Amino acid sequence: MTTILAIETSCDETAAAVVEDGMTVRSSIIVSQEALHRRWGGVVPELASREHSLHIAPAVRQALEVSGTSWSEIDAVAVTHGPGLAGALVVGVNFAKAVAAARSVPLVPVNHLEGHLYANWLDVPGALVTGVDHRGPEFPVLCLVVSGGHTELVVVRGHGDLSVVGRTRDDAAGEAFDKVARILGLGYPGGPAIQAAAMLAPSEAAADAADALTRPWMRGTLDFSFSGLKTAMLRQVEGDASNGGRPVGNPSRMAGVAKSVVGQFGEIPERTARLARAFQEAVVDVLVSKTCDAAERFGAREVVIAGGVAANLRLREALVARSNVPVRVPPLVYCTDNAAMIGAAGYFRLQLGHVAGTSLDIRPGLRLDDPNGM
Repeated sequence: MTTILAIETSCDETAAAVVEDGMTVRSSIIVSQEALHRRWGGVVPELASREHSLHIAPAVRQALEVSGTSWSEIDAVAVTHGPGLAGALVVGVNFAKAVAAARSVPLVPVNHLEGHLYANWLDVPGALVTGVDHRGPEFPVLCLVVSGGHTELVVVRGHGDLSVVGRTRDDAAGEAFDKVARILGLGYPGGPAIQAAAMLAPSEAAADAADALTRPWMRGTLDFSFSGLKTAMLRQVEGDASNGGRPVGNPSRMAGVAKSVVGQFGEIPERTARLARAFQEAVVDVLVSKTCDAAERFGAREVVIAGGVAANLRLREALVARSNVPVRVPPLVYCTDNAAMIGAAGYFRLQLGHVAGTSLDIRPGLRLDDPNGM
C-alpha cells in the first residue's frame, strides 16, 4: 500500500488530502475562498496567495487527523506545480518541498489538469458511471477537460501516455460561463449561476428560435471557440436595453414588460433565464458533439469528464444521452479543485518514477501535453 499526502493551491482553494494507491480517499480537506473573491467578481491573485499561506498548514494537519494517518506513514508528497496563479502555486510547492525534505520521502509534481483527469480514478461514492462495473477507466480513454481556464480533449492511452487532440482557441468554457453571468447580472461564480437561471426558463425556451444561438462548430477541427458566444450574448442584452425592454439581470433599471421568475439566486427576469438557457445549451451542444466525435475517431473505450464545468448537470445529462461508449464523471465535490485528485495522479506518476527534488519550481503556464512537464 502506498499512502500519498497531496497538496493543491493552484487558484482559490487550499486543499490537502490523504490518498491510498491512487484510488482510496482517506481524507479530503478543502478551504474555499469563494466568498472572499465573490465581492470582486472573480479571483484576486494577491488575496488568494495570502489565504493559502494562512490555511495550508491547518489543512494538511486536518487531512492527517481525519485520515488517522501519522507522518511516518506518508510514502510520498504530491503537489500541483502548474498551471495556475504563480503566487498561489508557490505556497503549495514550497510547503510540499519542506515536508518531503523533512520526512525524506519522494516529491511528486503534478499537472493540475492531469489531476482533474485522475479524479475519475478515485473510488468514491456518487460518481456517475454508465455501462461499466470495473474500478477506474479502461484505456484508451477520451477525456474532456473543461474548467475556468482550460477546455481540452485528451486521448489517454495509458498512465503517462496522453495527447491533446483539441483545445480552445480563445475563452475556456468556464471562463465564458463567468463572463456571460456578469453580462446577465447573475454574479460569481458564473457556472452555478447560469445553470440555476437556465433551470427557471420555460420548457419551450430551449427550442425557441428567438433564443437560439449559432453554434461555434469550427468545422474540420476538434478545437473550440467560445468568445463569439459571449459577444452574441452581450449584443442580445444591449439590444434588449436599446429597444426599451428591461436590461436583463438589473432589476433596478427594469421597465415593466418581462415576467420574472424566482429561484436559487433570487428574482430574475424571465428573459434572463431564457438567455441563460440558450447560452448553456449552445456550450453543451458543442462540448458534447466534439467529445463524441473524438471518442469515435480515436476508438475510446470510455469517455470521462474532468474540471469544474463537469459539475454542470446539463452537460452530464447530454453526454450520457449521446455517447456511444460508457461515460464516467466524478462526484460534484471532486469536479472542482481538490487535493484528492492530485493524490491519484501523484500515485500513478510515482509508479512511473516521475519524482522531483528540492529544486522543483512552479509552472504557471504549464500545458497538459508539455513534454517537459516536470
